[in-house]
Amino acid sequence: MNSLQLKDLYDGFRDPDVIKSFQTLIAREAKKLERTVNIMEVCGGHTHTIMKYGLTQLLPENINFIHGPGCPVCIMPKERVDHAYVLAMQPDVILLTLGDMIKVPGSHGSLQDARAKGADVRYVYSPMDALKIAEENPDKKIVFFAIGFETTTPMTAALLDVVIKRGISNIFFHINHVTVPEVMKELIDSRDEHVNSYDHRIDAFIGPSHVSVISGSKIYEKFPKEYHIPVVVAGFEPVDVMEAIYMMLKQFNEGRSDLEIQYKRLVTPEGNLKAQALIEHYFEKVSLFKWRGMGNVPDSGLKLRDEFAAYDAEVLFKDILPYDEIDDHKLCICGDILRGFAKPQECSVFGTACKPSSPLGSCMVSSEGACAAYYKYGNLI
Repeated sequence: MNSLQLKDLYDGFRDPDVIKSFQTLIAREAKKLERTVNIMEVCGGHTHTIMKYGLTQLLPENINFIHGPGCPVCIMPKERVDHAYVLAMQPDVILLTLGDMIKVPGSHGSLQDARAKGADVRYVYSPMDALKIAEENPDKKIVFFAIGFETTTPMTAALLDVVIKRGISNIFFHINHVTVPEVMKELIDSRDEHVNSYDHRIDAFIGPSHVSVISGSKIYEKFPKEYHIPVVVAGFEPVDVMEAIYMMLKQFNEGRSDLEIQYKRLVTPEGNLKAQALIEHYFEKVSLFKWRGMGNVPDSGLKLRDEFAAYDAEVLFKDILPYDEIDDHKLCICGDILRGFAKPQECSVFGTACKPSSPLGSCMVSSEGACAAYYKYGNLI
C-alpha cells in the first residue's frame, strides 16, 4: 500500500481540467453581467494564489480583482515596529516574533537591522518555542511580539495560558493582533462619493479561509445584510478561488447578496468555539488600532485584559516605548494598495528602488504582500 503524500491532498484542487471547467462556467455567467464586477480578496494568501496560478488570464475582462489588507505584516504601522525595535535593543531582552516581521522597516530600521547591531531577535515557527527559550535564558526577559489575525491569536492565548499555569515569570507579550470584519467595514465606509467610482467600489469579498476556520463565517453576516455585498469564504487552492468566483457571479445574476462557504471542508458558520473562548478569556478589543497606510480603524485590535497586565510588555516597558506618529515613505503607495485603490505596478518605485531585497514599504516585505506577489509572479499577469 502506497503511503499518503502531501501532494495527494492538494492535487485535486490544482487539476487543470477542473480549473478549465470553472473557467467555462464563469465565462457563461460573466456574459450576463451589466458591468465590470470588482472582487476584493481580503487575504494575501488569495492574492498569491491568483498571481501564482495566473488566474487573471483565465477570467473575462469584466471581472477585476481588488487586493485587500489581509497581510498581518503589511498592515503593521511603523509605530509598532519601533516598539519591537526598542524592546529588542534592551540588553536583558530576547525578542521573538513570526517570520517576515523581522524585515519590516520602522523609523529606526527593521528587527533585522537591530539584530545586526547585536540585539537578540529570533523568529519562531510557533509561539510555544518561547517556553524552551525562556527556560534556557532565566536571566532574560522573553518578549513575544505577537502579530496576526484571528488565525494566530489562539496560539498567543494558548502560550499565555501555559505561562500562567506553569508560573513562568520571564515571558511577556506585545500584542498586535487585529480582526478582519472591522477593517472590511472600514474599507466600505471609507469609499466616499468621489472615490467610490465603478473602478474602486467593492462588489464582493472573497472571505479569508484560515481566519474563518477559527472565527466561523458568521463574522461576515453583516456585509450581505447591511451592505448588500456578497461574501464567499474560499480556500487557497486555484480550484477554490475559481469556484468562489463562479458562486459570486451566480449571486449577481440571480439578484442575491448572500454569505456562502466554498471552503466547506474546514469552515463552518460557528468556527472553533474552543479557540474563540480562549481568545475571549485573555483578550479584549481596543477602541482604535492603527493600520499601516490606513490610519486608525475602530475596534480592530486586541489587547490583554487588565487582569493579565503583569504579562503585558507595553505595561512593563511603558517608560521607554515611543508613541509619536510616524508617516510612511513618501514614494510608497502601500496604503492605497491595501485599500484597493491601486495595484503594485502603479507605484513609481515598484521593482526598482523597492524590491524584496530592499523594501521601502511593508507590501513588498511579507510573503503575503501584494507587491511581493506581483514581483514574484509578474510574468503571469
